[in-house]
Amino acid sequence: MSDASSNMHSENAGFSLGAILREPVVLALFAIIILLGIGEAVSPGFARGDQIIKLLTVAALLGFAAAGQNLVVLAGGEGIDLSVGAMISLGAVIAGNVMDGANGGILPALIAAMGVTFIIGMVNGLGVNLIRIPPLVMTLGMTSVIQGGLVVFSRGIPSGNAAPALMNFINQPVVFGIPGVLFIWLLLIIGMVFILRATSFGLSIYAVGANPQAARLVGLPVKVIRTTVFGLSGALAGLTGVFVIGYTGNSFISVGDQYMLPSIIAVVIGGTSLAGGSGGYIGTVAGAIALILLQSVLTTLHLEFWGRQLIFGGTLLLLLMFYGRQKSARI
Repeated sequence: MSDASSNMHSENAGFSLGAILREPVVLALFAIIILLGIGEAVSPGFARGDQIIKLLTVAALLGFAAAGQNLVVLAGGEGIDLSVGAMISLGAVIAGNVMDGANGGILPALIAAMGVTFIIGMVNGLGVNLIRIPPLVMTLGMTSVIQGGLVVFSRGIPSGNAAPALMNFINQPVVFGIPGVLFIWLLLIIGMVFILRATSFGLSIYAVGANPQAARLVGLPVKVIRTTVFGLSGALAGLTGVFVIGYTGNSFISVGDQYMLPSIIAVVIGGTSLAGGSGGYIGTVAGAIALILLQSVLTTLHLEFWGRQLIFGGTLLLLLMFYGRQKSARI
């Protein structure tokens, strides 16, 4: 009897360990460690403290963009926001022109950028949930509208300048050698976890994503929730645009394009189901860091831009197939 209990305990421990190792967040953390090791082997000093801070600063920009994408995906309905990149560009151009290099313009720039992109995000949500335009079509169409508007506005040349205080906040150490943007990212992480796990709105997002029919039966406003997450995605994209222009110093009409595909991959790597209803932002954070490390390693290896994009796209396709099989198994 004692041997049987011991064997059962060992099997349960093995099963628990196996289940933990299959968790997407754990896998993403392993990927981070492996990529740091590869980077250090290829380029000594890659994993040095100050280098890691720089990589985390870049990861924070992706993390802000992926936060809004995370909300849209969690709410289900095949929701993916392909307009994130264009709205980041729009937010950067708006912020740059409002600030125009003046520190006093930072707050108005932030309000203007996030306000405009929130409204555009709500238009996306209304198009998807009221007019019933598929999310991919709606947000891709909005991308074209935004890009066309930016070309007309800026005439294809860099437009606007970041305020020195914003650039210092993004790029220079504030406390303990850590740039201010990383503290803002930490606040966003805490805020996202709190909203998703401890508020009725966050729990409603999970309920709507997991089973919209059941959510309607218990009185949840499914269309309102799904429309709102598109608006929040837009606002967070606008915030990302403000930080991007603070990182680069000036803006151009395609500055946000590089964030569209990675924002989706980070969400999926972090374990959020593309079917909606399961996942969270902590995993997305790990996914964003892993992606930036991967990009940095590929750059260190002198891989061309098209090669990096090929790897990003291939990663997304593999993850889509993996999650598709998981969904079939559950059904």
